Amino acid sequence: MADEQELVEWSASFGPLLTEHAERHDREGSFVVEAHNALRDAGVLAIGVPAELGGRGATIRQVAMVQRELAKYCGSTALCTSMHQHIVQFGAWRYRRGMPGADAMLKNVLDNKIVLVSTGGADFTRPRGKAIKVDGGYQVSGTKIFASQAPAGTAMSTLMPYEDPEKGTVVLTMTIPFASEGVRMIDNWDTLGMRGTGSNDVELKDVFVPDAAVGGPFPYGVIHPPLQVIAQVATLIIAAVYLGVAEGAYGHALEAARTKRDDPSVQRTIGVMASRLRIASWALDGALAAITDDPQPSLEGVAIAGAAKREIADAGLAVCDLAMEVVGGAGYFKGSPVERAYRDIRAIKFHPLQPEKTLLQAGQVALGLPADDF
Repeated sequence: MADEQELVEWSASFGPLLTEHAERHDREGSFVVEAHNALRDAGVLAIGVPAELGGRGATIRQVAMVQRELAKYCGSTALCTSMHQHIVQFGAWRYRRGMPGADAMLKNVLDNKIVLVSTGGADFTRPRGKAIKVDGGYQVSGTKIFASQAPAGTAMSTLMPYEDPEKGTVVLTMTIPFASEGVRMIDNWDTLGMRGTGSNDVELKDVFVPDAAVGGPFPYGVIHPPLQVIAQVATLIIAAVYLGVAEGAYGHALEAARTKRDDPSVQRTIGVMASRLRIASWALDGALAAITDDPQPSLEGVAIAGAAKREIADAGLAVCDLAMEVVGGAGYFKGSPVERAYRDIRAIKFHPLQPEKTLLQAGQVALGLPADDF
């Protein structure tokens, strides 16, 4: 198993490169290509590959801490690569259970440096698109949105609805190479924050997907057991990114506060920020410990991960707002890392489950009610 501190220090060594290009890509709304290439080429995107396959065997927690560190320098780089990282972690989970195809995927990540793109942020339990059964596989069409790091993607890990003649609407998991005929990325990512993630739409038009690249079927409209595992893993890795964004903003505010450190109002504001971040960090640590490095399918686990993400969302939004107050007018200008964090942190509300749905699901779990219909 990899050493967590060593991995975090290694990821921090990429900080100057991420910082160098972050402002330009944010201003242009262009993909963080330099940082992404550097992380891929150095093997950061393969740290979760199990040691017995030649990787570093990083755990869910260790990956979360790496992504958290990267986010202090560039939220977009950390967020888009986290989408790849959580797929690798789920692949390692499948590998430990001897599930077919997991070892081949993980070896491709390590040896060929493939980049995996998730579309689950917009699909989750009710995916977009249409799958039709054909000889040897399926023909799929539709538009996938929020496909982070699509400009660098090798293959999409996606979901498709399928009208099963006996079971009705079901969900199929699919791996679709970007090089497949009928796949087209639409360069339309132009947003308030996380502008460098390259989360473009991907259009699928009569794309053939062989049976070997299809999993399922799974129930439509519910957080089924494999998705419960994915939700726990992805939610905490993604939440760690936003905690890092807020910590980065706090660092800039702390530096600015040194020139007015005798002002009691500044002292209190810094104290509020430090306390909120400390509690958010405890929430992340507690959730990671609760789901463990080998999570089991569990709606309780989904609620635990969601609770941590919600606490990080509340704290992160407050901290980034206060960071701008401490920095003052300089933080309001485009190009300020505090201004960028102020916008980037707001994207946390769009990842499933959203904050209010998290509370609903947690209440359903606590009351012993069905808690998988989302």
